[in-house]
Amino acid sequence: MNVIAIQSSGNQTSLCAIIKDDVVQYSLKHERKERPNWSEMLSFIGLDSFFTLEEIDIFAYANNSNSYTATRSVAAYLKGITSAISKPLIVIDSDDVDNLDSDAVAKKALEMYLNSKNNSFKPDTANPIYSLIPQYKKVNE
Repeated sequence: MNVIAIQSSGNQTSLCAIIKDDVVQYSLKHERKERPNWSEMLSFIGLDSFFTLEEIDIFAYANNSNSYTATRSVAAYLKGITSAISKPLIVIDSDDVDNLDSDAVAKKALEMYLNSKNNSFKPDTANPIYSLIPQYKKVNE
């Protein structure tokens, strides 16, 4: 099975592809408020050279409750792709998600998918979940 996974934690983003028996990973450090170009990162690991998005069986991302914006950005990006090509999207939630690289996220997603009985990982239900309710403050009061 072929897997694409993204893990983003504020100032670093890691992307991994498992294509058959090969595991290819690319990591990029960036400013906390900047989001990398995921399409460019995918091309660095072989998209359109060694594989196409249609050949990917499972997509996954790490649910990082410490990086709210990064997680929502990754979720939106992958939800768009998986909805367009009708592929499963798996959210990996872990107490230690900050210390996981995308290869670990990809391997966990593959394990979850293979162990599930109905394989119903639909993009519309793959939403970020936060252990703490985000705190908002009112401005101009």
